Amino acid sequence: MTEQNHGLTASPSEWPKALFYVALLFSIFQITTAAFHPVSSQILRAMHVGFLLMVVFLSIPLVGKHKPRQPLAWLLGLAGMGTAIYQWVFEADLIQRSGDLTSADMAVGLVLTVLVFEAARRVMGIALPLICGLFLAYALLGQYLPGDLAHRGYGLDQVVNQLAFGTEGFYGTPTYVSATYIFLFILFGSFLEQAGMIKLFTDFAMGLFGHKLGGPAKVSVVSSALMGTITGSGVANVVTTGQFTIPLMKRFGYKAAFAGGVESTSSMGSQIMPPIMGAVAFIMAETINVPFIEVAKAALMPALLYFGSVFWMVHLEAKRANLKGLPKDQCPNPWAAVKARWYLLIPLFVLIYLLFSGRTPLFSGMVGLALTAIVILGSAIILRVSSFALRIAFWVALGVLCAGFFQLGIGVVFGVVGLLVAICWFIKGGRDTLVICLHALVEGARHAVPVGIACALVGVIIGVVSLTGVASTFAGYILAIGQENLFLSLVLTMLTCLVLGMGIPTIPNYIITSSIAAPALLELGVPLIVSHMFVFYFGIMADLTPPVALACFAAAPIAKETGLKISLWAIRIAVAGFVVPFMAVYEPALMLQGDSWLTTVYVLFKAAMAIGIWGAVFTSFLHWKMAWWERALGFAAGASLILATPTSDEIGFALVALFLAQHFWRGRRRARATVA
Repeated sequence: MTEQNHGLTASPSEWPKALFYVALLFSIFQITTAAFHPVSSQILRAMHVGFLLMVVFLSIPLVGKHKPRQPLAWLLGLAGMGTAIYQWVFEADLIQRSGDLTSADMAVGLVLTVLVFEAARRVMGIALPLICGLFLAYALLGQYLPGDLAHRGYGLDQVVNQLAFGTEGFYGTPTYVSATYIFLFILFGSFLEQAGMIKLFTDFAMGLFGHKLGGPAKVSVVSSALMGTITGSGVANVVTTGQFTIPLMKRFGYKAAFAGGVESTSSMGSQIMPPIMGAVAFIMAETINVPFIEVAKAALMPALLYFGSVFWMVHLEAKRANLKGLPKDQCPNPWAAVKARWYLLIPLFVLIYLLFSGRTPLFSGMVGLALTAIVILGSAIILRVSSFALRIAFWVALGVLCAGFFQLGIGVVFGVVGLLVAICWFIKGGRDTLVICLHALVEGARHAVPVGIACALVGVIIGVVSLTGVASTFAGYILAIGQENLFLSLVLTMLTCLVLGMGIPTIPNYIITSSIAAPALLELGVPLIVSHMFVFYFGIMADLTPPVALACFAAAPIAKETGLKISLWAIRIAVAGFVVPFMAVYEPALMLQGDSWLTTVYVLFKAAMAIGIWGAVFTSFLHWKMAWWERALGFAAGASLILATPTSDEIGFALVALFLAQHFWRGRRRARATVA
């Protein structure tokens, strides 16, 4: 993605007025439709895509970094919005003549197709449009291919109808999820960022770990994990927390490449870190038709292993290089940081409660967003009230509001927000808070653009796969391989995810591979949610693997190091990300899909031990520097534990015991020799 190169990265205050107001209107439309549902699902999706196209064409030029040429930008932007308005105005007629397109329908469908492809090219480069273009060409020309890949042939009108009308193409499930859950959660994160949540998390992490061995790098891991709970975006996490953590790590002796690798690896883990996770988690829940809580539960243990392994790798590297932390008196008090901004945690805790109590992501996101606005506006008012009693009364009232949210109704809650806005308008400093909220709305629309455009464009793949049935052909090939060797099927699926990830973001990567490979893995006996999580994990790992490594290249200018060197460190640090998905396939209990908690605890212990040993192998250090044959022994021990057979477990535990015993015996012997 090339988002960092265009005008969308500027501060909202620097945007042209027209673009600012379009983005603001976009956010207001999304909040209104989420709260009151005034339009049908089809119109919501169409308007969502229309706003996305307007924001893209008004902010990103055809080529280069200069500002878009206004007449052309407005022409394309209004054309994009026009396709949405056409869907709205002629909604009933389009339903009645479904599949029988008029000349006007064809024209609108073709315009929408061209605009979505061009918008995606401007936002994320040529790779994803090229892949989707190949699928489009297959739908139109696939009847001329030889063998099993050939289909019966489809006319242009059938393809346009599939993509531009109905819910199988541009307005498919990914767009629906983008227009509902994802947008609300992006706004939620944007409000908290603007209110100072980043400082709360970094100060808290600095206070807890900044003074310990390897403290600055551990701060990076913890702050990125915490940020992941509100952003769910790896690259966004890199460019926010990385601005603080990467220079701090370098200042205390870490190599630039290692510092960038730690931040990139930690930040990408935000997409698998419950409770919010990344956009893909919501798409997955909708695709496989399970509650979001089931996806979050399946991700919990692997996420803990992932961040635990990164933390362990950082500790070992710091120990090897003897990198001390900051003096304790230079670290902030973590509890003072919480005391200063504790109220920002209220919406986050309420959101977590709602998600894990079985409420829908749409409802949970709406409640979380409304509470965030109330807390930010209310705190701006209450901080200017000298009476302690009035402050207590405000927080009690907020508690009552939280408790009675379900009975009060969203209309009452919006009325409370409106009242607080009115009060802020008239008190000293209150207007500054309103500006923060305004910028949060606009920032939310900006952050939604890459996700939304990707979701719209991959509708081409979903539409073509649904129309032609090509997924069953590919699945057949994987099944044929897997009947002989499941591990080989998993490796091929992993390589597909990593190769696709070189050019496209996690969302389309997941959608493509889950459409083709996940059904085949399911047929081979892999549980449904595990097969989709397998694809999801390696879609994330693609942002760390060379040669593209999007997260690493986002960290490169901050670390002042090449993205390739950062990437090579990142894949060493992220060893858990490559191991855990394979373990989960053979041991579904790792994703809480087992029969008992005892099995889950055993598998978790085994996985943690394997990852811990491999961490020492890849850093070449445990208590002392390791010899090459020790590393080979440690690698064999970890690999044996990863395999899911009783014999391999016994061999693995025996090798671990041998590895640890000889390592400490050799180290003692060396210490005695040094003393002598």
